[in-house]
Amino acid sequence: MNRKLIIGVSGASGIRYTLRLLQQIPLLRKKYDKIHLIYTEAAKLVAKYEEDIDDLESLLARYELDSVNSEKDWISPLASSSRLINSDMIIIPASMNTIAKISVGIQDNLLLRAATSIIRLRGKLVLVIRETPLSSIDLENLYRLSKNGAIILPATPGFYGNPSSINELVDFIIGKVLDVLGIENELYKRWRVYEND
Repeated sequence: MNRKLIIGVSGASGIRYTLRLLQQIPLLRKKYDKIHLIYTEAAKLVAKYEEDIDDLESLLARYELDSVNSEKDWISPLASSSRLINSDMIIIPASMNTIAKISVGIQDNLLLRAATSIIRLRGKLVLVIRETPLSSIDLENLYRLSKNGAIILPATPGFYGNPSSINELVDFIIGKVLDVLGIENELYKRWRVYEND
């Protein structure tokens, strides 16, 4: 059975993380036969504000994705859990609004529906949150998702590799995403105390 990966893009700050992950599609293809993407309307606004991207959908179509879906695309095969067997999902970046809705089972768009199905099927759900500070409500929602198997991966880069650019900070997070998916990568300098480690 084909392994699928769904990349979800919500309206949190950090569309740069999404774009850098998409540059890793050749690595992702080593594990996944099909790669699909779902974007929200809020993601389009953030893409324009942060990266001056006027047409997010056209930009995403340039990558070697098997499909690019709007959150409103209810006729997508991704709307049915019967089509998501053997699938994993990354939401990058994941807004606190998205986190809150998934944590209580709200499925009022395709991204939320797919994430809920991944939880139901016990697939790997990686949530790259990019928010600070976090309220008790945020933490409770994240805890609830973690108890249900989601991997909470805050976009908080390490500095032990002595990064010299924003790109290196972004690569640290993307490297961690690939790590939790079980995909070997050399995107960031790993912790090393001794030369032989």
